[in-house]
Formats: sequence, C-alpha cells, structure tokens
Amino acid sequence: MEKNTENRTLTELASENLIRLIRERNYVPGDKLPTEAELSEILGVGRNTVREALRILVSRNIVVIRQGSGTFVSKKQGVSDDPFGFSLAADREKLTRDLMQVRVMLEPPIAALAAQNARKEDVKKLEELLEEVEGRIRKRQDYAEADIRFHEQIANCSHNSVMSNLVPVIGKGIAIFAREVGTTEYEQTLISHRAIFRAIQEGKAVEAQQAMQFHLLYNENRYLEERAALGRLG
Repeated sequence: MEKNTENRTLTELASENLIRLIRERNYVPGDKLPTEAELSEILGVGRNTVREALRILVSRNIVVIRQGSGTFVSKKQGVSDDPFGFSLAADREKLTRDLMQVRVMLEPPIAALAAQNARKEDVKKLEELLEEVEGRIRKRQDYAEADIRFHEQIANCSHNSVMSNLVPVIGKGIAIFAREVGTTEYEQTLISHRAIFRAIQEGKAVEAQQAMQFHLLYNENRYLEERAALGRLG
C-alpha cells in the first residue's frame, strides 16, 4: 500500500514531484532543469523546500548541481557509485575473481547489443575514448580511468537502460582489477580494444561479443596465472 501523503514531509513530496517532472518532460542526462524560482512556482512550494528536495535528488545521483550554472540531470541516472558495497569487501582477491566472472557474463552480450544499437554519434564518442586509451598505452601511462570510460560507453551504445545502469559494476571491476593485477598489459589491450570497437562500428554483433569475451577471458586467465605463480613462490 502506498504510504499516506500526510506522513511524508513537504520536502519528500517535492522531491517525488521533481522526479515526476523529469519523467514527464522527458529530460535526459545532461539536460538543465528550471531554476529554483521556476521550480518553486511549478511545484507550488517555497524555494527552501525546492532547495532541500534538490539535495535529496543529488544524494540519490538523480541530479547534479553546478555552482554558477544550475541543476542538471545526472549522467549516473540515480545509480550509486558503489551500489553493491564493493569498497567494504575484505577479501580483495576473491572480489577481483568474482567481478571478472560477472564481467564475462555481462559484457559480451552488452557489446553485441552495442553493435546492433549504436548510433553514429555513439560510435564517434567510442572512437575518441579508444584513441585516448591507445594514446596512454603508447606512452606507457596508467590507462585505467580511460579504460573504464571506454567500457562505459560500450554499455551506453547498447541503448538498453538496464545495461547502462550496470556501468558502476563494470567500472568497479576494471578499477579493482587494475589495482590487484601485478603486471599491466599493453599490447594485447590495444589489439582487443581495437577489435571490439571495429565490430561495434561495423554493426557486427557476433564479432563484438566474441571480441569482448576474448578480451575478458584473456585478462581473467593472466590474473589467475599470476596468483597461482605467487602461490607457488609463497
């Protein structure tokens, strides 16, 4: 049963109405919301209530406030930075293995969807991110953050909202793997990323899925081999 509106504060109601407004006006990530004064008039509440309601939405990653610019729909789409509490996991080795297994299950089909659904502008952004990764690899620089953005964009290319909301899992998996693996892989990453991109660019779903699966399994195997070698040394 829906909670009685009398038991909810004016701020809570205003935050719910703000979410409804975002949906009804078809705002998308990056769109600017009306000013506080305009929202106050639209929602029929005071500006202080609007301000507090916006803070609730900021805490839920639904909107972002940029000082001097205004309030915008968040690109995180209401998803927490650490939705599954990975930062609290004590056994980092097990978490790394488990995240790699989940990525192997999730990302190849995401790559296939990306090949089927990516638009011209999606592919252009993906290529820019690929070139950023490649540039950092050629200079033998840390490319983990660029790598995360590349994989996130593949999920965005799928145009499946559920898949896109799995981005924090993918990003966290890449970040943890980069920290836990002993040796950075450069050349194979160049080859694998280029193969994934080319398949998506050409709309080849099967090839994109296979290229992503190879990429992930390669990384999983080298991590497991590395841990096994350390075990033998120990």
